[in-house]
Amino acid sequence: MAEGEIEINGGVVVYEFVGPDDGDVVVLTPGGRFSKDFGGVHELAHALADGGKRVLLWDRPNCGRSDIQLYGRSESHMRAETLGLMVKKLGLSGVVAAGGSGGARDTILFTIMWPELVRKLIVWTVVGGTYSSMSLAGVYVLDELRTVRRFGIEGILEMEGRAGSWPDLVAANPRNKERLLATGSEEFERVMTRWLEAYIPKPNEAIPGVSDWEFEQIKVPALIVRGGEKDFDHPKRTSMEIHSLIAGSRLVEPPWPEDAWERGSEARAAGTGDLFGFWVQGATTFLDFINEP
Repeated sequence: MAEGEIEINGGVVVYEFVGPDDGDVVVLTPGGRFSKDFGGVHELAHALADGGKRVLLWDRPNCGRSDIQLYGRSESHMRAETLGLMVKKLGLSGVVAAGGSGGARDTILFTIMWPELVRKLIVWTVVGGTYSSMSLAGVYVLDELRTVRRFGIEGILEMEGRAGSWPDLVAANPRNKERLLATGSEEFERVMTRWLEAYIPKPNEAIPGVSDWEFEQIKVPALIVRGGEKDFDHPKRTSMEIHSLIAGSRLVEPPWPEDAWERGSEARAAGTGDLFGFWVQGATTFLDFINEP
């Protein structure tokens, strides 16, 4: 279906719908700083659409072709606010909020911050624990802080080395160059310093930047896919912790192989597959849960 653009908090968000216009709306949020067009995302969206659902895909701020945004308590809080405002502006309500990896964190926060908009919650491959949280700090914040302190905002525009880098975002959306330059070195450093705080492991945070007590605010039916046995980026323990924190939630065995994340990472590195390619294997499990009265 055709893409749309919508302005939220002074930034453009690119989105699209997949599936029948009269289907239950499922908001599908991928992880990392990956676009809605990243391999594996559309495959799951189309599988859900084949089951009669209307799937909303979106390039979150700092992902794909949407505008760069730099505000909020954490990057996930910023995205959750953006999603809530977008859902309201699109005239939607009672959505099923679904997300994997970093998208799971964004989705959990969206459900906490906008409870009146969410009917059900589905999350999988959830980041948590010391290793994965500190790993994300290195991927998304620490190099940014080193670079901006040494080379200023101009250095940020030249950072390379990972998918979804700032130069990638500028290449996908030329407006982002001026948006970064307008932010300036001092504000960029200030935001990154604040966002770093979410990734510092804390005993009262099962997932980065979300206090355990905040999970009490989730009152909707929730489906949590258990983390893989050896998935150090999305620990089995974390999935069990958030299951214990969300009253009435359901923890299910992975609908994909136990080592799906590791094999997906290998396939992506080798150019033979997609990191999120296994997500489509969850479609039947997700549809069954969505269709429950």
